[in-house]
Amino acid sequence: MPGSGFLKGKLHNYLRNLRLKTLIMKKQLFYLFIGILPVCANSQDALNILERVDRNMSAKNRVFESAMIIHGKRASRTVTSRTYSEGTHSSFTEYLSPASDKGTKMLKLADQLWIYSPSADRTIQISGHMLRQSVMGSDMSYEDMMDDRKLTEIYHAKSSGEEVVDGRTTWIVELTAKVNDVPYHSQRMWIDKDRFVPLRQELYSKSGQLLKRTELKDVKSIQGRWYPTTIIYKDMLKDGNGTEFRMTSIKFDQDIPAYIFTKAALKQ
Repeated sequence: MPGSGFLKGKLHNYLRNLRLKTLIMKKQLFYLFIGILPVCANSQDALNILERVDRNMSAKNRVFESAMIIHGKRASRTVTSRTYSEGTHSSFTEYLSPASDKGTKMLKLADQLWIYSPSADRTIQISGHMLRQSVMGSDMSYEDMMDDRKLTEIYHAKSSGEEVVDGRTTWIVELTAKVNDVPYHSQRMWIDKDRFVPLRQELYSKSGQLLKRTELKDVKSIQGRWYPTTIIYKDMLKDGNGTEFRMTSIKFDQDIPAYIFTKAALKQ
C-alpha cells in the first residue's frame, strides 16, 4: 500500500494542477470578455448615434414642397410636388408640374400605395415588385418614397471609423437589417459628428451588390433640428446622371386635415 507521503504528494500535485487549470480558464474568460467588450461598446455607440439621427430626420408630421430634377442621358427634366406625411405610415403627394404630370396624386397608407392619374381618371394600386419601379423615371423607387421608418427600428448598427465628407468630420456606421421588409438589406452611412445627419449613403442588396448611392446636402436648422434639404440619388443599375431631390419648403408638426390621408382625396 502507498504510504501517506505518497498520497499527500499526489494530492498536492492534483490541487496544483487544478489551480493552474482554473487560472488558465480565468485568463481565457478575461481575454474573451476584453475582446467582446469593444464590440458591445461599438454597437452601443453606433445605436446612440442612430437614435440622434432619428430625432433629426423623423417627425410627428411634415409638409413640404419639392423639385425633383431627373438627369437623363440626353436631357434633364424637373417635376415639382407637394407632400403631406403623418408619422411613418401615411403620406399624400400631389404633383404640380410639368403639365403632363400635374394632378397626379399618390397616397400611402401603411404598406399600401395608390396612384391617381387625372388623364385616365383612374386610381391604381402599386404593390409587390412594382414598388421597386422608378418614380417618374427618376433614380428613386416607390419603396424609397414609402419607407419612412426610424433607422433604429429596422437596422442593427456598428461603427467602422471616421472620415471627412465635404469638410465635415463624420462617423462611418454600418447598418444591417433586423427586419425582412426593407428595400436595402444593408447600408453604409456617413453621419455628421456635430449635427447628427447623414451626409452620404451606400445602399446594398442582401447579396452585397451596391444598388444606390446618395449624397445629402444643404443641411439647415429647421424648427430646432438639423435637416438635409437636398438629396442626390444615383441608381447604380441604370444609366443617367442621377436625380436631385430638393425641398424648396418644409414645415414640421403641422395641423393636417384627416381627409388628406383618404382615397377620396385622390380625386379631389
